[in-house]
Amino acid sequence: MAIKIEMLRCFRAVAEQGSLADAAEVLGRTPSAVSMMLRQFEDHIGAPLFESARKSRLTPLGELIHAEARRELDHFDRTIAAIEGMSRAEAGHVRLAVTPSVGQVIMPSILRSFMAAHPGVHVDMRDSHSAAVQDDLAAGRADIGLATLPPMPGFERHLIFTDRFGVVCRSDHPLARDWSDLRWSDLNGSQFIANGLCHLIQDDGFLPLLEASRLNVANTASLLSMVRAGAGVTLLPELAMQRADEDLAFLPLLDSSARREVWMLTPPAPLMTPAVQALARAIRSADLPAPQA
Repeated sequence: MAIKIEMLRCFRAVAEQGSLADAAEVLGRTPSAVSMMLRQFEDHIGAPLFESARKSRLTPLGELIHAEARRELDHFDRTIAAIEGMSRAEAGHVRLAVTPSVGQVIMPSILRSFMAAHPGVHVDMRDSHSAAVQDDLAAGRADIGLATLPPMPGFERHLIFTDRFGVVCRSDHPLARDWSDLRWSDLNGSQFIANGLCHLIQDDGFLPLLEASRLNVANTASLLSMVRAGAGVTLLPELAMQRADEDLAFLPLLDSSARREVWMLTPPAPLMTPAVQALARAIRSADLPAPQA
């Protein structure tokens, strides 16, 4: 007969409680059932584990087996708790790849609530430009991606929100003086700093500005630093400017309807862990800017 986990639990309970009756109460069994299982365990071992029928004192072999049984049962219980916690999204690890504006504006409130509801889940969030987020997903370095992303084989794609583009310049720039009727033509003569989102703008009035640009900066923080330094103006979605200082201005354009689309990409539901599924649900149900056409 093979040693069963129930045998180890029975032996441990008797050894630590000091009697069959007390062990039976702890285990929720009858004393006769505990006695029978303990006898089967000793028969398998081939030697007595207690010095007397009173079960109040272990033999030297019983002491050794008790120490080993306690260690293995504790490990088994921790493993079961971890597995059950993962299945209920109470534990686990989620790798999140997002763009800087999403990480700075959208995710803080979502993650605050999520981490409070799932204290055993570890979240690793990295922010980068959309192309890097796509690479992280494709390489298996991220479980969830939030960025301007195209459809990708093997991933589900959900539109989270859209926001409008606008010109970003210093607050003291001439363009900021009367921007309520700003058009592409008003940017003629301005030094334009290109960035990774410029390819999303297909307006005829914008293309000459992009072609004339002599500076391209991919990182948003570096891009805004260049604008602050007076190196030129740029174009960004509105969300990217919600945490900007007052020394910068966001100026919408009358003759442009271009919007950035932020998509969430995840593996299909059967391939996601419960923790990843839970965070994806939290993102989809968050109070975000409503997607617009």
